[in-house]
Amino acid sequence: METMPNQSIESQIPAYEEMVKAGMHFGRKKSVFNPKMKPFVYVARDNIYIIDLIKTRQGLSEAMDFLKKAMTDGKLVLFVGLSAQSADLVKGLAEEVNMPYVINRWLGGTLTNFKTIISRVNYLESLEKEMALGGFEKYTKKERLMKEKEMAKLRERFDGLRKLTRLPDVIFVASARESDMVLKEAKKTKIKTVGLVNTESDPTVLDFPVPANDNARRSIELIINAIKGHLKSS
Repeated sequence: METMPNQSIESQIPAYEEMVKAGMHFGRKKSVFNPKMKPFVYVARDNIYIIDLIKTRQGLSEAMDFLKKAMTDGKLVLFVGLSAQSADLVKGLAEEVNMPYVINRWLGGTLTNFKTIISRVNYLESLEKEMALGGFEKYTKKERLMKEKEMAKLRERFDGLRKLTRLPDVIFVASARESDMVLKEAKKTKIKTVGLVNTESDPTVLDFPVPANDNARRSIELIINAIKGHLKSS
């Protein structure tokens, strides 16, 4: 029996027409199909699996509800977008809800070697503070340039982790396929996971899978906007 989203979530979830226009229903080719995705498939057409958007809607509703409750309870959510299609969308979502994020590249050990990662964030902030207080004036021009390049590199890697003051309680990934290392580390550290999963991936690696096209930007954007709208609603 189909479980319908509650009214507050219902108003945030995109209509079926929007989902179809965004290509949210397009899965991957039959040759890369993961059998565990069978419950989320509507039909196979022209060698491509079509995702059942009723199941997408149900998964998105449950994911939104879980994320909202987590944040209401003061939990820390880490948003991860490693694909070119999702990076800026995930960063925008995280900044809107004042949460940490990782985009473009996941540094191995972010969760399993957390103390080392946070030490790098602290080092970046110490460099920024030193520069702001005029501490760079004591260096030669070449040394200053090297320090500035080091800061730029550190910002690229760790900027989104400034708000990660401890291990997160929840991780959201914009693509299960792109986030294999992330999900393995989350499992080791027993962190709950939410995310998009296409037909070539294993949905059971996520606690709250949202079956959807995780390759089309418009599909990702619709889902992220729905989550953003619900998390910011009163």
